Amino acid sequence: MKSLVVTCFLLAAMPRLIFAQHSDENGRIKQLNLYQDTLIELGKKFINDENDLERKNANYAFIKTLVNALKIPNSFLFGFDSVKSIKVINSPDNRFRIFSWNIKNSDGSYRFYGTIQLNTGGKLKMYPLEDYSPLLKNPEDSVTDNRKWYGAQYYKIVPVYAPKPYYILVGWKGYTVESTKKVIDVLSFTGDKPELGMHIFDGNGKTRARVVFEYNREVSMLLRYVPENNTIVFDHLAPPDPKLKAQHSSYGPDLTYSGYKLKNGRWVYVDNIDLRNMPEVRDEEYVDPKKQAQLDKAAAKSN
Repeated sequence: MKSLVVTCFLLAAMPRLIFAQHSDENGRIKQLNLYQDTLIELGKKFINDENDLERKNANYAFIKTLVNALKIPNSFLFGFDSVKSIKVINSPDNRFRIFSWNIKNSDGSYRFYGTIQLNTGGKLKMYPLEDYSPLLKNPEDSVTDNRKWYGAQYYKIVPVYAPKPYYILVGWKGYTVESTKKVIDVLSFTGDKPELGMHIFDGNGKTRARVVFEYNREVSMLLRYVPENNTIVFDHLAPPDPKLKAQHSSYGPDLTYSGYKLKNGRWVYVDNIDLRNMPEVRDEEYVDPKKQAQLDKAAAKSN
């Protein structure tokens, strides 16, 4: 009789429990959407405002709003897809995701911002990324933590299952009014603590912790991971004249292709890659936020 009473009580209470959970979930999503609306407006401001101070103030407000949003339980499941001013990218194994974006300075250079959010299934755990680029004198040789980040806006994460697992990060790194950069970086974890850079890139008589490309700002550069070949493919960059070898702001693609191929957990430099043997090689992942804002504006007018 007692077990029957308990069963009846549970059956009677279950609809209320389900309703409460559903109500909590609706409230959580509503709150995250409100934060997202604020982030959209602040993002437009730190990209489009002509005033340098206003852009930076909007960015500081953006950071504070984002942190508050991420503190909401299970925020990892919310994609922030409508915030076009930043890049949010999940690791393929869903262990973490990276938020990254840039603020253009008045002199034409860039400062990068970001954070790594771990997938805890509940309470927020994240590691802010602090752009240390101006003080990293030898970025290709440096292994750092999240407080000394070689800032970039990432558009690809590639997991590598080596004796010490790590992730390749492919990103865009605006630089000056004359040149821009792209970077292949490495993220690994000791416990939950992130480490950036790893000496696993072999080639041209040197082993690098990360690979940095600098080229003329007026040209574009292919940099893409091709999973079918386990290869990171990129335009081979060269100056228009051998006399300009030291001036990387003059560099551009020379119509040949190079890459790094994964071999035994390391990346070995390969020259003269034939793209005809590479399926669907194109560099579509990075979208300039300024261009995205213009596209959004045009779409709004057409609607």
